[in-house]
Amino acid sequence: MGFGDLKTPAGLKVLNEFLADKSYLEGFVPSQADVAVFDAISSPPSADLCHALRWFNHIKSYQKDKASLPGVKKPLGQYGPAGVADTTASSAPAAKDDDDDDDDDDDIDLFGSDDESAEAARIKEERLAEYAARKAKKPTLIAKSSILLDVKPWDDETDMAKLEECVRSIQMDGLLWGQSKLVPVGYGIRKLQIGCVVEDDKVGTDILEEQITAFEDYVQSMDVAAFNKI
Repeated sequence: MGFGDLKTPAGLKVLNEFLADKSYLEGFVPSQADVAVFDAISSPPSADLCHALRWFNHIKSYQKDKASLPGVKKPLGQYGPAGVADTTASSAPAAKDDDDDDDDDDDIDLFGSDDESAEAARIKEERLAEYAARKAKKPTLIAKSSILLDVKPWDDETDMAKLEECVRSIQMDGLLWGQSKLVPVGYGIRKLQIGCVVEDDKVGTDILEEQITAFEDYVQSMDVAAFNKI
């Protein structure tokens, strides 16, 4: 598993394809898996890698609280699609250690070192698994947002009661509609201003816009008037 070299465009392309149908690296909330991969990226993905860029900007917003995100950081080679190896460049101190060891190659028992490394890795994995199991028993923080939407009709003859009925007919897991009001915009036209609370990993503004503007007989456009994390 892995993404290749995340410091190169090729590695970021693999990440982009992996996130095409996912909000996060693992599960339905941001976790230490996202932090581990985010920290390995040296610069934001380019605009054409829309899924990776969307994920990068979202995880960036958690940087002040990244230590409190659930899960345990694992090596980069334990994330990503199967069949792709992790080749992200290692840190400079590690390279220096390799150079220092070159002079002592004749004194190293390579087979013994492999055995000891395998045993140390096994113990580490067992401890990480135990820690992850304990963390999994704790309730998961559900990220929510409060959104205020402006829904504009075609003209002053649009049935605004029917328009609001159409909007509220949109039901999905993680969406709760709130209060609404009609706001004048000029020439006798009024827009519907309606609030809602969403679970971030289940409902996004793009989904809301797609479904609301689908009522094309009543809705001309939809804009996000306010967006706040809860």
